[in-house]
Amino acid sequence: MGSTQETFFVSHGTPMMTLEEAKPARKFLESWREKVCSNKPRAILVISAHWETEEPTVNDVERNETIYDFYGFPERMYKFKYPAPGSPELAKRIQDLLRSSGFQGANIDKKRGLDHGAWVPLMFMYPEADIPVCQLSVQSHLDGTYHYKLGQALAPLKEEGVLIVGSGSATHPSNGTPPCYDGVAPWAAEFDHWLETALTSGRYEEVNQCETKAPNWKLAHRWAEHFYPLHVALGAAGANSKAELIHNSWDDGIMSYGSYKFTSS
Repeated sequence: MGSTQETFFVSHGTPMMTLEEAKPARKFLESWREKVCSNKPRAILVISAHWETEEPTVNDVERNETIYDFYGFPERMYKFKYPAPGSPELAKRIQDLLRSSGFQGANIDKKRGLDHGAWVPLMFMYPEADIPVCQLSVQSHLDGTYHYKLGQALAPLKEEGVLIVGSGSATHPSNGTPPCYDGVAPWAAEFDHWLETALTSGRYEEVNQCETKAPNWKLAHRWAEHFYPLHVALGAAGANSKAELIHNSWDDGIMSYGSYKFTSS
C-alpha cells in the first residue's frame, strides 16, 4: 500500500441512503473501488460535517463505535454497524502534523466513534470495515480558507497511504427550504454550477472565499459545516491539483450530491 495522489469530497446526503437501494448517490458509492479508487488505502481519514468542535480534534480509538446521530428514521437504520478499527498511530500523526503547522489546539478524543457523515458512505465504499479509520472535526465558526490550510497541513498523509475524504454536501439548505419537484431549484443550480466551474477551472482562492464569492451562499449553506470538508480535501491535494466532478444527483431539487476528486500534480 503506497502513496496516493488523490483526495476526495463526497456528499453523503441523508442517512436514508442506507435503505434506498436505487438512489443514484448510493450506486456511485457502491462503485467506488471499481470506478473511482481501486487501490486499497492503508488507512482512511474522514473529515465529517457532523463533528463540530472549537479546535481540530481527531478520534483515537481501538475500534470505532457506530454513532446514530439522527432521529425519527425507520428502526432498521439504527441496527447498521460499521465496526472499522481505529488507528491510534494515525491519530497521533495527525495531531503532530497539525501542531507543527501552527494548529496548536489540535486535540485527541479517545471515546468518539464514527458519525453518519463517516459510516454511511464508508459502508458502501468499503463494506468489509477492515481498514483503520480516523475522523477529524470541522470548525464551522471559522471559514473556508482556514479549512483549506488545515488540509494543507495533512498533505503528507497521502505519501503514507492514507486516503483523505471530506464528507459533507455540495448544497445543504435549511430544513425550511421549499423543495423543487420540477427539476432543480434555480438558486441551487446556480450555486452548483459555480462550484463545479470554479473547481475544475482551478479557481481555488475563489472557492476558499465562498462566504463572499459564491452565489446564493446562505441559501445553499445556511450553516457552513457541510461545505468545509471540501476545503480540507482540496487543501490536502495542493494548489496545483486538478479537480474533477465524479458524481452529481439531487434530492428534492435542492440538495446536491456533487462529489469531487482532487488529483495532485
